[in-house]
Amino acid sequence: MNVDLYDFELPEELIAQTPLPERTASRLLTLNKQDGSIAHRTFKDIADELQPGDTLVLNDTRVIPARLFGVKEGTGAKAEVLLLKNLQGDTWEALVKPGKKLKKGSVIRFGDELQAVIEDEGEMGERKLTFTYQGIFQEILDRLGQMPLPPYIKEKLDDKERYQTVYSKHEGSAAAPTAGLHFTEELLDQIRAKGVTVAFITLHVGLGTFRPMSVERVEDHVMHAEYYSVNQETADILNEARARGGRIVAVGTTSCRTLETIGTRFEGGLLEACSGWTDIFIYPGYTFKVVNALITNFHLPKSTLVMLVSALAGREHILNAYAEAVKERYRFFSFGDAMFIY
Repeated sequence: MNVDLYDFELPEELIAQTPLPERTASRLLTLNKQDGSIAHRTFKDIADELQPGDTLVLNDTRVIPARLFGVKEGTGAKAEVLLLKNLQGDTWEALVKPGKKLKKGSVIRFGDELQAVIEDEGEMGERKLTFTYQGIFQEILDRLGQMPLPPYIKEKLDDKERYQTVYSKHEGSAAAPTAGLHFTEELLDQIRAKGVTVAFITLHVGLGTFRPMSVERVEDHVMHAEYYSVNQETADILNEARARGGRIVAVGTTSCRTLETIGTRFEGGLLEACSGWTDIFIYPGYTFKVVNALITNFHLPKSTLVMLVSALAGREHILNAYAEAVKERYRFFSFGDAMFIY
């Protein structure tokens, strides 16, 4: 299957540069995965789309200020580091710029209080760095680090919390689970009042979610592993939902990938609390084990995320919905509008 099958035309002006003042004010395109029918709503109407007995699953990861700017020791050349995941102690996996000049053994200084040594280079361009510092690393990172906004966002973000979900809890992500940015506590209370159960999982978003595809064949792409965790409370909720045949609605592709990762555990009986690393790659031909419906944003052309939603709703339905969204001037990507596939 060629990656170009998942390409589409997107005018640059439709890439949302800033979040809307009100989280729930985004538009919502609904897509029936069976017949491809489309409707246009606003996100606050999502409560009307959900049904009593549904289980809504959200990713409660919290984005860390993972982008650091420094200089290479010896040359003074500018260096940029994007932290992806904490490997152990003060050692992290990261992406660096410029990659060709920051090799194993390079030292990067971030002012007087923080420095990093590149310990190793990975096959996918990532680096392993070890930091040295005086004080508490998280406090230094909060002070020196910047929010890791995607490269297509050129505008400065005035309020860092607008790149966090209102229910973010566990720090560790290099990018936000952006489908969740549309929710407020009030909207979640309204959803609960309707008889919908709200549950939380954690997947720390890393390289696997946003690394561009560099292969021609979909099947040749290898996902990068990301850490996930499901507690016993959520395991019990999911067991009950499956037992009664209730609809499981994932909020975002990260929640979807986590649920499908643990899906095989249901085959042996009841799900229990679990955690680990997932490199699951969902593309057309995949049979969903857990997720029945999905709330998501609009994704990059030829991305693994477009392939995931195509696996759920069908490639033709998705490309038709995206063409409709372009025609209707929907806002795309992280700070853009939303889609409900049911």
